[in-house]
Amino acid sequence: MAEKKISKTIEAPVNLRDLTICDATVQMLEKARRDGVETAFDRAISMKACPIGADSACCKHCFMGPCRLNAKDPYGKVGVCGATIDTIMARNFARAVASGSAAHTDHGMGMLDLFREVVKGHAPEYRIKDVQKLEQVAQSIGIEVEGRTPEDIAMDLYKELERTYTQVEGEIPFAQRAPKKTQETWRKYDMIPRGSMREIMEMMHRTHMGVDQDFENLTKQFSRTALADGWGGSMVATEISDILFGTPKPVAVEVNMGVLKEDHVNVIVHGHEPNMFESMLVSVNEPTLIQAAKDAGAKGINLVGMCCSGAEMMSRHGVPHAGNFMSTEAILVTGAVDAMVVDVQCIKQGLVKVAECYGTPLLTTNYRCHIEGAQHIQFNETKPSECTDEMVIKAITRFKSRNKPIEIPKMRNMGIHGFSHEYINYMLGGSFRGSYTPLNDNIINGRIRGVAGVVGCTNPRVKQDWVHVELVKELIRNDVLVVQTGCSQVALAKAGLLTPEAAHLAGPGLSEVCETVGMPPVLGLGSCVDNSRILIACTEMVKTGGLGDSIADLPVAGAAPEYMSEKAIAIGQYFVASGVYTVFGVTFPIVKDTKFHDMLFRRMEEEWGLGKWGFTPDPYEMARLMIAHIDKKRKALGIDKARERVMMDFADRQKLEA
Repeated sequence: MAEKKISKTIEAPVNLRDLTICDATVQMLEKARRDGVETAFDRAISMKACPIGADSACCKHCFMGPCRLNAKDPYGKVGVCGATIDTIMARNFARAVASGSAAHTDHGMGMLDLFREVVKGHAPEYRIKDVQKLEQVAQSIGIEVEGRTPEDIAMDLYKELERTYTQVEGEIPFAQRAPKKTQETWRKYDMIPRGSMREIMEMMHRTHMGVDQDFENLTKQFSRTALADGWGGSMVATEISDILFGTPKPVAVEVNMGVLKEDHVNVIVHGHEPNMFESMLVSVNEPTLIQAAKDAGAKGINLVGMCCSGAEMMSRHGVPHAGNFMSTEAILVTGAVDAMVVDVQCIKQGLVKVAECYGTPLLTTNYRCHIEGAQHIQFNETKPSECTDEMVIKAITRFKSRNKPIEIPKMRNMGIHGFSHEYINYMLGGSFRGSYTPLNDNIINGRIRGVAGVVGCTNPRVKQDWVHVELVKELIRNDVLVVQTGCSQVALAKAGLLTPEAAHLAGPGLSEVCETVGMPPVLGLGSCVDNSRILIACTEMVKTGGLGDSIADLPVAGAAPEYMSEKAIAIGQYFVASGVYTVFGVTFPIVKDTKFHDMLFRRMEEEWGLGKWGFTPDPYEMARLMIAHIDKKRKALGIDKARERVMMDFADRQKLEA
């Protein structure tokens, strides 16, 4: 029994199997109920969502309200200031985009700050690990690399990428990576971001009471703000992480709670920024700390990831992963976690109470994210090991004084992760013939119907992981290649869909491609910030040829089946603004049959030549919508008719012109 209960009585109105398909999480929720410990699953049952707020029919942007409009009669009344339902929804949506973009942008700026300090020699425990990636990124935005040292190239790259944040006029550097036709569409509607700080600041100003009150004008600005995330902050974060810590390559990794080891000191890192996790990887392998763990009675130190920083380290270094967002409280119930270390984003405040129940130190490390009741140990990039060593020592101390029953679920699942854009290019063509041509050819000839990005969070308002798994099974069964990031990737890995052996679940065309190349039908790309890898992959498909001139021409679609955060709204909008049909599940903060709904769900595609939004909580309907869109794009490209299907073997690739 846990020492400190949160609630004396926790109601059990539903079967736990209705809350999640993750067996390990079910086992821990059963234990939590026995121990009288409350989790987010319990709170979601007792805390009903506000129906007016869920429809975004509530305005709190001034103090004459809040003003509550009727979603069933959206044009029946207006707010005190006269704001219509379309203005209210557009402002609420825009603020979600601004907040989500700020999260990714601040993350990216933090990575860029570290990059500058590494180049200047002020952060000696870090270094540039991937010089080839450094040169590729520099060349992509016009920086000369021939005959120059990595340090000189890196400093020029830093100065250029700094404009992503601070520039007040012009265009952010990575916007020029997008297909030319996509850029032309952005310019036509004044959507290319100037600088992230300016776009987010202006978005917040324009959503203040009495400023921008035209939903169409607001749509242009929140699209520009979102693009400052996808082609700015997020892309900077991913590219700099690869340069500093290495570009991911496929690696077999175990996931699920069975990666914990009862006879080891278990340290979990949960959050989104790789800097601290990279240092923690060094600390847990420090001989003196390993010896200290053994002196405390442990066989060693077991480092495990959770949520998105876990997904990034899983992809880059093969660090085992314990579970996604909705399992972060449940894993503490094992009693085997000797320290949970967190940084920023998606950190539930409820972790503090659950950690207290099992005597587990919950350690915050980032100045942006303090949590009442947690212990804060400030992480400093110039001396990172001082922080991470201290946290490992705290975990060892907790191991030595363990006094709670340990129950670790036995579930472990193997998956292949780390499919960066660069590796996909190599995988399809080899070292000397790296190319997306085999992918495009097999889309054109019909073996692969199209590509879908299935990304995002897990949400307690729906059964954990179920929508992700069922959607992806349906997509690959219909010959749609799936790429994944974030919590969705972990859900699919637990279901066994990230292995080459899963190819038998795919349709005949996709399965043959997978078997020929030796790849899974679902490619894991990393954390949620790594969605920018999908943007680059889409751009490469356009560049390779045969599939149109812009991202909007491609037979691709995206989905976030269980999204829950404002970051997800920002991600969805930067994909829509880039030209991708994007379907969300759970709920959607828009009232149907309104002008703003029509703007997002039809007009952006039909009138502006971009992507559009879709919504359904049902995975099978979601798959149907995505496949119908892919087929529509195939028809527009003239590749909807059956053609001779030819797989390229190694000899065929050798015949390709350089």
